Amino acid sequence: MLAFLDRAHSVAPRNYSRWLVPPAALAIHLCIGQVYAFSVFKIPLTKLIGITTSTPGQDWTQGQLAWIFSVAIFVLGASAALFGKWMEKNGPRMAMFVAACCFGGGFLVAALGVAMHNIWVVYLGYGVLGGIGLGIGYISPVSTLVKWFPDRPGMATGMAIMGFGGGAMIGSPLAVNLMHYYASPTSVGVVPTMITMGIIYFCFMLFGVFAVRVPPIGWLPDGYAPPLNSSGLVTTANVTADQAPKTRQFWLLWVILCVNVTAGIGILEQASPMIQEMFLTPRAMATIDPGNAAQVAVVAKNTALVAGGFVGLLSLFNMLGRFFWSSLSDYTGRKAIYFVYLLLGPVCYFLIPMAGHMGSVPFFVCLCLVILSMYGGGFATVPAYLRDLFGTIEVGAIHGRLITSWSVAGILGPQLVNGIREYQIAHHAAPVDVYAPTMYLMCGLLLIGAVCNFFVGPVDSSHHVSETGYAPSGPTTPAEKRS
Repeated sequence: MLAFLDRAHSVAPRNYSRWLVPPAALAIHLCIGQVYAFSVFKIPLTKLIGITTSTPGQDWTQGQLAWIFSVAIFVLGASAALFGKWMEKNGPRMAMFVAACCFGGGFLVAALGVAMHNIWVVYLGYGVLGGIGLGIGYISPVSTLVKWFPDRPGMATGMAIMGFGGGAMIGSPLAVNLMHYYASPTSVGVVPTMITMGIIYFCFMLFGVFAVRVPPIGWLPDGYAPPLNSSGLVTTANVTADQAPKTRQFWLLWVILCVNVTAGIGILEQASPMIQEMFLTPRAMATIDPGNAAQVAVVAKNTALVAGGFVGLLSLFNMLGRFFWSSLSDYTGRKAIYFVYLLLGPVCYFLIPMAGHMGSVPFFVCLCLVILSMYGGGFATVPAYLRDLFGTIEVGAIHGRLITSWSVAGILGPQLVNGIREYQIAHHAAPVDVYAPTMYLMCGLLLIGAVCNFFVGPVDSSHHVSETGYAPSGPTTPAEKRS
């Protein structure tokens, strides 16, 4: 029965339309993209014991909970790197099935951890098991679509990764509404919500498993003729996954992706608490009696709903940015688009504290939407950047190794935001000033990425694969020797 999952059984028949593959990719990425909506669980998870308010010394802190997301993102990158070549060998169908089992199962184990009030079981479930599902599920549709769309790799990767960015648009309101549905005087509703979501996501991901196909060997789109020679940063040669990390270009892209993700993920992971603490809660509490428990509960519920909507809106722009910016890169080139991300981004981060002091929610929201569109665009454009530099032979496995930078950023971004937040609160900073130092730090990180992008150039021909192995000749030109 499992033979159905093998690569040999997923090769597309003649006259198969490649446009049937994007829905399969979206089925996977819309599910695993739920990780971006994890912040809607954070405040309820701090009230498991106290129910209406957090109980000091018994309930979990936001600092403890931040590690759930960080572990999931770290394992995402690590599993993508570890299983990238396995995925290329066994095909996307097998990889997607394993991803569905791990991601859906991760919710169930995490629910058990919440029920036991054991944070380590939650780390194991959502963080480790779910993170493996994230990593394998992330790279398999991307690699497949790059092979189906050699004529438009930016658009192809944008279609695949667009779903990952849009996952929170579904996951955020779904989780919020389920928690409200399951909530009771003795429960915040997290456990049944996680069980329900795990089952729903597993079933939906199976659609992608059954629908995905790989192109036959040597297949090309009608009317498409590959360029005869490499041009600029776009190569017609190939580099293997084992050889790519030996190049300077791989590590420049590693740093670029790391800083871009660190900056964006810090906001995304803390999006719900950030807008509540900076704007919603202070304004709402100023209009009620803080000693009235009923009014406080209503305020908490309403601000959580509004914040959940904000997370969903961020998800929408994260999703649209992935398709827009990566498609645009097919015309401008990947290097130019990355300069937009890495130079416009610092301007937006610099203005966020100003929006807080102005008390302007629309200005704050607009800045965050631009940031998240470019954050998503960076993810969607990097597989095409890799394809330009290293070819298509093992682009999925190379992509898997590159997103170990995401693993590092997944820890660095949330820990920076949460650590600086707690330090600022401990020193009695005003709500609008709690996040300001982090925003300025993100500006500096993105500028480092811009410098790295400047130095990206063609890969030395000594790393290329030939019919008989690696090109035996070393660098032949001064430009090649420098690279």
